[in-house]
Amino acid sequence: MRTSIATVCLSGTLAEKLRSASDAGFQGVEIFEQDLTVSPHSPEQIRERAEQLGLTIELFQPFRDFEGVEQELFRKNLRRLEAKFQLMQRLGCKMILLCSNVATATINDDEVVAQQLNEAGKLAERYDMWIAYEALAWGKFVNTFRHSYDIVMKAAHRRIGVCLDSFHILSRNDDPAGIAELDADKIFFVQLADAPRKDMNLLDWSRHSRVFPGEGELNLPKFVSYLKKYSGPLSLEIFNDSFREADALRTAIDGQRSLRWVADQAGLCRLPDAPQSLAYNFVELKTGNVGEVSKILHQLGFRLGGYHRRKTDFQVWRAGEITVVVQDLGPNGAPAELTALGISVNSSEGAIQRARQLGVRQVERSEEEGEIRLPAVYAPDGTEIYFCDSGHKWLSEFHAVQKAEPSILTGIDHVTLAQPWHRLDEARLFFTSLLGLEASPVEQVPTPAGLVTSQSMEGGIRLALNVAPEASEQGDFLVASYPEHLTFNTDNAIECARQCRSRGLNILEIPDNYYDDLTARYDLPEKFINTYRDLNLLYDRDDQGEYLHFYTENFGDSGNIYVEIAQRINGYRGYGWANSAVRLAAQYRVLRDHTRGIPT
Repeated sequence: MRTSIATVCLSGTLAEKLRSASDAGFQGVEIFEQDLTVSPHSPEQIRERAEQLGLTIELFQPFRDFEGVEQELFRKNLRRLEAKFQLMQRLGCKMILLCSNVATATINDDEVVAQQLNEAGKLAERYDMWIAYEALAWGKFVNTFRHSYDIVMKAAHRRIGVCLDSFHILSRNDDPAGIAELDADKIFFVQLADAPRKDMNLLDWSRHSRVFPGEGELNLPKFVSYLKKYSGPLSLEIFNDSFREADALRTAIDGQRSLRWVADQAGLCRLPDAPQSLAYNFVELKTGNVGEVSKILHQLGFRLGGYHRRKTDFQVWRAGEITVVVQDLGPNGAPAELTALGISVNSSEGAIQRARQLGVRQVERSEEEGEIRLPAVYAPDGTEIYFCDSGHKWLSEFHAVQKAEPSILTGIDHVTLAQPWHRLDEARLFFTSLLGLEASPVEQVPTPAGLVTSQSMEGGIRLALNVAPEASEQGDFLVASYPEHLTFNTDNAIECARQCRSRGLNILEIPDNYYDDLTARYDLPEKFINTYRDLNLLYDRDDQGEYLHFYTENFGDSGNIYVEIAQRINGYRGYGWANSAVRLAAQYRVLRDHTRGIPT
C-alpha cells in the first residue's frame, strides 16, 4: 500500500512539510498550489528535494472552474491548464486534480462537459500528464462521484479518470458501495478524510473540520473496503484549522497511523491483531509531596507493598486487585500526576509489534538481570502505556506479595485522561488503533469556566478522555481545575465512604442543592437521600442500572489528579457524567479557595 499526504494537511513551509511527510513514512505527497506559490524554492528545487527524501509527487492540486463553460472561456481555461502542465513538468509531477466547476459553469450538459474533458485529455497527452476529475460535494452541476464517473466514461480519453474523495462522497450520504462497480483503471486517485457529523453547509464543514480516518464519524473503513481493485496511493487531504497550527511531524505521524489503521480495518493491509483480554494491571503516579499522596492512599484503604529493589524512589501500594506505583521526586513540591498505565494483555510482544507498525513511539526502559520486561509506548499526551502479560510477576521487584489481600475496593473501573483541545482526535485514534477500543459519542458539560468535552472508550478496559478550557480571564489556575482522575470500583459505596471518612479522607463536598434536585428527579427513599447527603455521594441511573459514587479532593493543593470511588449496580453502563457539572463546580470552588482565599 502506497501512502500519500497533501501538503495542505501540515503546518510550515513547503520544505518543512516534505521533510515531515518523509520522516513519518509517507511515500508520496500532493503539492497544494499555494504551498508552491509562496515557496522561495523553484519547482526544480522542490522536485530535487522530494527525490532526496524518497518522496514521489503524486498530484498537483487544485485546478478549478474548468468545464461546463462557453467556448471563449473554455479556450482561456485550456491555456491555464497548459501553463500548469508546463509547471508540473518542472516539478516532476504527472497528475493534476481537476475539481468540478463551482463558480463559472453555465452549461448543464454532460455531453458538452465530456467533450471539454476530452480536449483536456488531448492536451494532457501532449505533455504526458493525467487528469483526475473530482466531483466536489458543492459542485454547481457535478457533485456526485457517479456523475463524475459517467462524464469521464463519455469523455473516452485514456488520460482522463476520476478522483474519489471520501469526504465529498460520505458528507452527502452517498452510498460508496457503487465504487466497487467502477472500472478500477479509471480511478486515478483516492483522497481520504474523516469528519465529525455537523449540521452546517458542506463547504465550511469541509474547509475547517476534516480529520484523519478514524478521528471522525464517517465510515472510512467501509469506504476503503470498496477499493480493493484500486492500485494507486491512498492519500490524505485534510483541511483543519488546528492542523495548520500544530507540529508538522506530529501531525504527519498521526496521519500515517490513520492510514495504516483504516487499511487494516478495510482488509487491504493487515496489522498484527489488537491485544485481547485487556484489564488494568497498575497505574503510576509521580509526586514531589509523597507524604500527601501516601496519606490519601492510606485513607482510601491502600497498604504500602514495598520499594523497588534498584530504583528506591519507586514504591508500590495495593488495595485488593488495585496496584498503584508511586515515584517519589523528592520534597520539591511538584504536584501529583498520572504518568503511566499498565494494561494486561494476552501477548505483550504482539501488542508492541502492532504499536511499531502504527508508528507509535516506544519507551526506552532499562532492565537488569532478573527484572521483568515490560514493553511500553507513549500515548499522545505523554502517558506511558505498559503492556503486561497476565499477573503481577513484576511485583517481585518490589519484594511485594503478588496475591491480592481482601479489600472493599475491587478494581479499576476507568481512567480519565486530560487532553489539549486540539489533540482529542489524535488521542482517540491512538487508543482505537492500538488497543481496539470503541469510542462513544462526544459529550459536553458546562462548568464555571467553560465547556468540558468528554468521550468514553471501551473494549476490555474503560477509558475516558476530557478536554477542558485552556484559558480564562479568571486566571490560569483554572486549567488545573480539570485534573485527570482514577475511578476505583467497590461493591458498597456507602460503606466505603464511611470507612474512608473514618480514616480522615476529605471527600469532595457536594452542595445541598444537588440533593434537593435529586429528590425531585428520582423517586428515592428519603433515608437514601439523607445518607447520600451526609456522605457526599452522587447518584445516577440509566435504563440498565444505577451508579453511586464519590470523589476525593485533589492530591494536594495543586495536584493534577484525584480519585473517584464508584459502585455499578445492575449493569449500569455510563460514567456518572450527569453529575459532572456538580463535581466540576465543587472542584472549582476548592481550587479557587486555595488559590485566592475566597470563602465558599
